[in-house]
Amino acid sequence: MEIYTHTKPRLAFAGVGWIGRNRLQAAVDSGLAEIAVVTDPSEECLAEALKLAPASKPTSIFEAALLDPSIDGVVIATPSALHMEQAVMAFDHHKAVFCQKPLGRNASEVAAVVGAAARSGKLLGADFSYRYTAAFQAILPIIESGELGKIFAVDLKFHNAYGPDKPWFYDMSLSGGGCVLDLGIHLIDLMLVGLGFPEVNHVNSHLYSKGTRVTAHEAVEDYANVTMDLSNDVSASLQCSWNLQAGSEAVIEASFYGTNGAVSMKNINGSFYDFEAYRHWGTKSETLVSPPDSWGGRALVHWIEQLASNPEYSIEAEEFLSSAVVLDKIYGRS
Repeated sequence: MEIYTHTKPRLAFAGVGWIGRNRLQAAVDSGLAEIAVVTDPSEECLAEALKLAPASKPTSIFEAALLDPSIDGVVIATPSALHMEQAVMAFDHHKAVFCQKPLGRNASEVAAVVGAAARSGKLLGADFSYRYTAAFQAILPIIESGELGKIFAVDLKFHNAYGPDKPWFYDMSLSGGGCVLDLGIHLIDLMLVGLGFPEVNHVNSHLYSKGTRVTAHEAVEDYANVTMDLSNDVSASLQCSWNLQAGSEAVIEASFYGTNGAVSMKNINGSFYDFEAYRHWGTKSETLVSPPDSWGGRALVHWIEQLASNPEYSIEAEEFLSSAVVLDKIYGRS
């Protein structure tokens, strides 16, 4: 196992727009890492990042972060079209990687990232942040315990009253998908984690753009209604959207139904950040967890903790490919 010559992992942050700076703040607040480099083509973004990590070196060139032999890991929060190339490049330079979802625009790109991680022997993390909410952590052990009996249905919803503000999201060649890849991927990940990563045998997708049925080859979808048949005899449904007139800023839910009861996590008051977890019996419910809960940076902090203790490749990275394969099926790519 590699031993660092410095006391904390030294990190480079690639892409310091809104989400990148949010994760940068989480790393700074954790006190677990040294922020050595911040890189972004935008001088404005670099200036804002330096307010959070004034001792770091700013650069507009991604490769500059890879040439510094003291850098242990790279945190990638650039546009999706760059994720695979930049992650593979970082692994080729023997850096660990934490990357915003999706790791790639399709399963082939995600497989390339996971393969590069395995070849380099370095740790790979992905920002599936909803795994780390207190709400999901409250229902996960109940799902895994068997006390719900035979789980036979999963309902997933993620409606966002707003759409992305970057043009590349609406270009399939750059984004790889619309609301499913942007939002639904998180809930598919929760489903797979909760159920122990079963195979998804059959998918029926209805994708829409501005109210018109489309295929993934025609347009980026802003509404999706998907049903899935899983190998463990579970029926799952996913609805997600951008700009849906749902009466609130967001509707986010993951519910698991069994023969002896159910559990769910749901956002409250239309919030993107505040969740409650529930245990259901018939017409009765128990609230398990309520806000506040500052969960946004926990996936990154968890990766930093792993990096500090053992920066070597973990087979858990292959879990990221599971959701990518499901997404390819939703988009008709497999």
